[in-house]
Amino acid sequence: MSAATMDRPGVFDVHAHLAPGAAARERLLDVMAQNGIDRAVVVAGGAVDPDTLSRQIIEGGHTEADADNASVLAACEQSGGTLVPFYFANPHREGADYRADGQRFAGLKLAPAVHGVSLLDDRTLAVVAQAQRFGHATYLHCLPKPGFGVRDLVALAAEFPTGHFVLGHAGVGDLDLHGIDLIKPVDTILFETSGGYTAVVDAAINRLGADRVVFGTEYPLQHPSVELAKYRALALPDHQWHKVAWHNARRLIGERDS
Repeated sequence: MSAATMDRPGVFDVHAHLAPGAAARERLLDVMAQNGIDRAVVVAGGAVDPDTLSRQIIEGGHTEADADNASVLAACEQSGGTLVPFYFANPHREGADYRADGQRFAGLKLAPAVHGVSLLDDRTLAVVAQAQRFGHATYLHCLPKPGFGVRDLVALAAEFPTGHFVLGHAGVGDLDLHGIDLIKPVDTILFETSGGYTAVVDAAINRLGADRVVFGTEYPLQHPSVELAKYRALALPDHQWHKVAWHNARRLIGERDS
């Protein structure tokens, strides 16, 4: 750890991607150190290239390819707890891959824009049910189309009332104030802020409370300094910032402050 110990507030990024190879791990750790980020949840990158992903978000489509979870796990195991692995599941496998290997990870990542499986599809339900058995939170993205929206996430959370979920990338688009209001009654859904406007981050903290907002970067597609700048502009009081940047992330992965 750099600026923080396990129970002293620092900055905990709940959403970064890691490509295979030691060089990618070292680049991530260097960028974290340069920007004062002490820990990061990481998921595999590269299941699809950015251009394909962009097209799928807008036009639909999917891949059935697996993410390289093994490389992520190896990188995290060598980091001394600085990097925390989430399993990037492939719903086309109906949870078989996750059942086999997921217990070694700290949480579940789903990307409907990558695999093209809707949030209430039986295959998604099977994967999330396995997350509940592991005691994992589920991080996922929503899209502006039927079956993939924030309202569908709310319905998914209702299917698993004891589970915990993270709405990634500040909801749908960069001005999803409506998404904040949709998840407000469901206190098991947290709101991760990468990509959202400062006005959206501010609204999330005010409407949901700082206990339900988490800091993320979407590294390497977004540089951490950009996401940190949004919070500097908001000038949150320390008690709110420490929740958003540290305590909520630790709670998400099952750690408790002493």
